[in-house]
Amino acid sequence: MEAFNDFRKQSLPLIEKEMENFINEYTANDQLKKAMLYSIHAGGKRFRPLLVLATIRSFNKDVQIHDYQVAAALEMIHTYSLIHDDLPAMDDDDLRRGKPTNHKVFGEAHAILAGDGLLTAAFQLVAISQIEANQKILLIQLLSKAAGTQGMVAGQAGDLQGEERSLSLSELADVHEKKTGALIEFALLAGGILAEQPEEVVDLLGVFAKHLGLAFQIKDDLLDATSSEEELGKQVGRDEALNKSTYPSLLGLDGAKEALKEQLSMGSDTLEKIKQTSLAFQSELLQELLEQLQL
Repeated sequence: MEAFNDFRKQSLPLIEKEMENFINEYTANDQLKKAMLYSIHAGGKRFRPLLVLATIRSFNKDVQIHDYQVAAALEMIHTYSLIHDDLPAMDDDDLRRGKPTNHKVFGEAHAILAGDGLLTAAFQLVAISQIEANQKILLIQLLSKAAGTQGMVAGQAGDLQGEERSLSLSELADVHEKKTGALIEFALLAGGILAEQPEEVVDLLGVFAKHLGLAFQIKDDLLDATSSEEELGKQVGRDEALNKSTYPSLLGLDGAKEALKEQLSMGSDTLEKIKQTSLAFQSELLQELLEQLQL
């Protein structure tokens, strides 16, 4: 099985190509296209789309063009969420991935429209992909749930409301399971579905996703509290400035680090359960992802 960094180098250009080609072909307004491509070209780890593809490869399946399309659609939704999250009405950020945020370059109105365009284009991309009809319907259903009012949008609302009061640890976990975890969960579920795995295995992938999503958010909170702007490519200390409840603010830095270790350990245990359930499963790629979240 290839190492995750090698897999990432091979897969990223194809994910980027799918997003860029679709936006160029299906966007009818040049200024809107420029605004959408600006945030797409800003880069990023592409954690979510890579997770879709890594899951498929973990079952020893070749990655097909429609798999890249689903991965690209997921990243387009993530990018839309970042554009909107940076707006003055939300987190009011000036920097994203080391570059001025979309609304600083194109204005607030065009930034909103660029986000809207990426969100709706993502569903169009999945809808026209060459995926078997029942699978396609299921993927669209799961993606809309993850991105919408049961998932990411609900989490964003809870995050905003959390600026007005101190959240309990369970309330904070619920916010992040929706805001951050829902798209990560979709990535794992989509990978299992596209790899044609049985329901029992897809369910275990969902369990793994919950541990991975919380670990991802805890580390993000820790980095916001301890890193520099140069290291992160965005403003740091924003959570504290906005009076947001975070894992470090509730647990302290040492407690948050322990919580991160716990989620990573439970994620590893879940990968072992998947391995015991599916003879085809090879855990190396997903295990490497966990290791990259360690501090």
